[in-house]
Amino acid sequence: MYERFYQLRERPFALSPDPEYLYPSRVHQEALDYLRYGLESQAGFIVVTGEIGSGKTMLLQTLLRNLDSQTTVGRIVNTMLEPRELLETIMIDFGLDPTGRSKPLILRDLSQFLVDQRMTGRLVLLVIDEAQNLGLGALEELRMLSNLETEKSKLLQIVLVGQPNLRDKLAAPELEQLRQRITVSYHLPPLDADETGRYINHRLRRASIGAPVEFPRDATTMIHARSRGVPRLINVICDAVLVFGYAEDRRIFDGPMIREVLSELESTGVLPAPGVMASRTEAPAPQAERASTFAHASATAQAPAPASVAGAATLVAEDAESGVRTIALDQREQALRQRELELAEQRRVLAEEYRLLRAQQQQAASTASPPPPVVVPSGGHVRLQVPAGVGATSYSSMSGQRFDAVRDGGFWSRLKRLMLGVSASS
Repeated sequence: MYERFYQLRERPFALSPDPEYLYPSRVHQEALDYLRYGLESQAGFIVVTGEIGSGKTMLLQTLLRNLDSQTTVGRIVNTMLEPRELLETIMIDFGLDPTGRSKPLILRDLSQFLVDQRMTGRLVLLVIDEAQNLGLGALEELRMLSNLETEKSKLLQIVLVGQPNLRDKLAAPELEQLRQRITVSYHLPPLDADETGRYINHRLRRASIGAPVEFPRDATTMIHARSRGVPRLINVICDAVLVFGYAEDRRIFDGPMIREVLSELESTGVLPAPGVMASRTEAPAPQAERASTFAHASATAQAPAPASVAGAATLVAEDAESGVRTIALDQREQALRQRELELAEQRRVLAEEYRLLRAQQQQAASTASPPPPVVVPSGGHVRLQVPAGVGATSYSSMSGQRFDAVRDGGFWSRLKRLMLGVSASS
C-alpha cells in the first residue's frame, strides 16, 4: 500500500516472523546463544518462554535457518493434543506412518528411526511451539521419549517453546523428572526503550530501497510505553503510523501523530485500552471514563457502550472520520495507478520514437543523399519540395506549422538542422 511512498521494497512491520528482520538485541542474541549451546551440547530438553508477541517464533525460525544439513528437524505447532495424538503427530512429522499401529509399535518404529538417523551421522531435533497447551500426560510422554539415548548422547533433542505459563506447568510436582532433564532454559523479556527505538529503525533500514525514513526518539519512546516493548505490538503500531502518514502525505512522525494513531487503534479495538494491558501484569486498574471512545473496542477491552445521545453522536462522528480516511486512501491508490499507466505509456511512446529514429538513421547511412529540398510557401503551411518517387513524412513544430518532407539519406540529418524544434509525429 505505502511502499512506494516511503521507498520501501516491502512492509517492514509485517507480523509474519521473517528472520531477515531479526533485530539482534541483547536479549535475542543471548537467547540464540543459549539455544546454540543447548544444541551443540546435545542437551535433552531446551525451554524458551516469552510473552505473546515477544519474538519467540522469529527466534526459532532464525535458529532453524542456520542449522547444518546434518540435522533432521521435526516441528509441531498444533499442540492441542492428547498423549497418543502427540506421538502420532511426531511420527507423521518425521515422515513415518502411524496408521493402524498400537502404541508399542509406534514407539518401536520411532526408536528405530532415531537409531538409523544416528548411524548415518545425523542429529534429530524436535521443536514444539506453543508448548504451554500440552497437558501433563503429553509432557510426560515427551520425557519418556528423551530416554532414548546412546552411551554418550541423546538420540532426540527436544525444544519446548511457549508462553510464561509453560514454566508454571513445568513446575508441577508430577513433572519433577522432566524438570530435572532441562539443561537450557531462557525467558525472553520485552525490549527496553532504547532497544525499541533501534528495533524500529533497524526494520525500516532493512526494507528501504532509498534513503530510509526514521522514527525520532520521542516517537519511539511513546511507542515503547504503549507496547511495553513487545515486538508484535510495536509492529502493529508502527505499521499503522506508516499507513496514517501515507494517507496524510507525511513522512515526519511526531508526537501528536503517534497519539492520534494510538487513539485510532484503541477506538477500533486493535489495541486494548492501556488499563487493560496493564492489568495483565498488575492489579486491575479502574476503567477510564471514555465509553464513547472504546465502544468499538474488542471484547478484550470490555468497555461499556455509550449510555447517552452525546456518546452515540461521538461514535457516529468517529465512524464518519474513519470512512473519509478510507475513501481518501482508495482515491490516492487510484491516482497512483493512473499515474503509473501514464508513465508506462510515455515510456512506450519514447521507445517507439527511438526505434524509428534508429531505423531512419540506418536507412540514411545506406543510401545516397538526394538533392536538397526547396522550401515552397503554401497557404498557412510551408512545404518542402523533394525529388519525385520518394515517400513523404509529416512533421509538426511547437508553433503549429506543418511540414511535408522526405526522409531519405543525408537529407534526414540536414532536415533536422533546418527545422530546429520540430519533432516526429509518426
